[in-house]
Amino acid sequence: MKKNKLISLISAAAVCFQLTACGTSPANTQPAEENPVLMYTNRPDTGDYKLTEAVVFSRHNIRSPLVSNGAANVIATPHEWFSWTANASELSLRGGVLETEMGQYFRKWLEAEELIPENYVPGENEVRFYANSKQRTIATAQYFSSGFLPVANVTIEHTGEIGSMQPTFDPAIEFCSDAYIAAVEEQFEQAGGAAIARELGENYKLLADVVDYTDSEGYKSGELSDLVTDDTTIEVVGGSELRIGGSLKTASSVSDALILQYYEEPDPVKAAFGKQLTAEQWEKIAAITTKYTMVRHGLPLIAVNAANPLLREIRSEFTDESRKFTFLCGHDANIVNVLTAMEAEDYELPYTLDKKTPIGVKLVFEKWEDKDGNKFAAVELVYQSTDQLRNASVLTLDTPPAVYGLSFVGMEKNSDGLYRYDDVIERLDKAIAAYDDLAAQYGDAAADAA
Repeated sequence: MKKNKLISLISAAAVCFQLTACGTSPANTQPAEENPVLMYTNRPDTGDYKLTEAVVFSRHNIRSPLVSNGAANVIATPHEWFSWTANASELSLRGGVLETEMGQYFRKWLEAEELIPENYVPGENEVRFYANSKQRTIATAQYFSSGFLPVANVTIEHTGEIGSMQPTFDPAIEFCSDAYIAAVEEQFEQAGGAAIARELGENYKLLADVVDYTDSEGYKSGELSDLVTDDTTIEVVGGSELRIGGSLKTASSVSDALILQYYEEPDPVKAAFGKQLTAEQWEKIAAITTKYTMVRHGLPLIAVNAANPLLREIRSEFTDESRKFTFLCGHDANIVNVLTAMEAEDYELPYTLDKKTPIGVKLVFEKWEDKDGNKFAAVELVYQSTDQLRNASVLTLDTPPAVYGLSFVGMEKNSDGLYRYDDVIERLDKAIAAYDDLAAQYGDAAADAA
């Protein structure tokens, strides 16, 4: 029996995927190489199955902080930020190293599963790399390909001007009408409305203390205000991502930059501007950005709208019989959109600060066959733990990244923990059809606009 090499980290049974706050369980503080939990999990038993295809949707790896669209991190602290190795929003040097490690791991895994041979050079149409046209996504795909196919001349497919957001990966609201806007606003109110971030009071206080927020230029000038938990606003605009306002947006910008600094700066005290933070406190800070991402991209009506082009792309790749491996590269927003639209059950990822979409995380669709030719599927999240990100740990089959098996509402796995392949395709079709239903349910966008 072939020994399965992709090791997974599955926690307790999940509940519905929704706009929940991140947990605050202590993060892993051991080097990944010494952590036995990363070695054995209860992912599907695929020993009697053959892997025939993998479709990977990846979030880009570590980037420098964003500074556009009113990013508050620039003026929210009197301290000097880490000296980033890349321009604003671009993939950092560490991000490139980490992504190469991920590519090498996937190569060893797929060789062990006999999907590809050693020193694999793909035949026509067997492999595809397709990225959004942002520098950080193109670079992530390039670095991954270097580790994954080191002797092949891989072309990274992307369209449009570099730096632009392309339709497949753009988490923008495509369909929009007055009735749709009202329905999204109602969904937002049902999820908590202005107080949707009410559980983040302690998180905001911790963040403000770490960055010395009230001593910052932005706060003293009045450009930035006190961080409160009951001032979150949304604005629904066709052709744009859902717009979030209030303290949640401000705090997320600062939290994002601070967590990126923690990944890059070897000295954790220096990363926290001289403060000594516990693992739980770092998780509290990361929970702010995770909450922002979930509010902005996790409302079901937003998700089925924004995810549609990417869902179609994933389905097309996962049903292409000529393809062995696909690598699509985009953003955390895309993963939240796709999993919400597909009705994934809720989860909290272990050994990472971001419990939903860690930096560099891969959403992997795997196609398996049994000895009779019946098709099955697994859908998993593969990601580097916090320690692996900070230490740039070498990833091998013996020291793998973390892997978390996803579950979906109303879908049943077989005794080996695998879904029927047709059931996964049916769920993708359902999520795609949900977009087509928007016009029927909420009126014609063109008519409303007129």
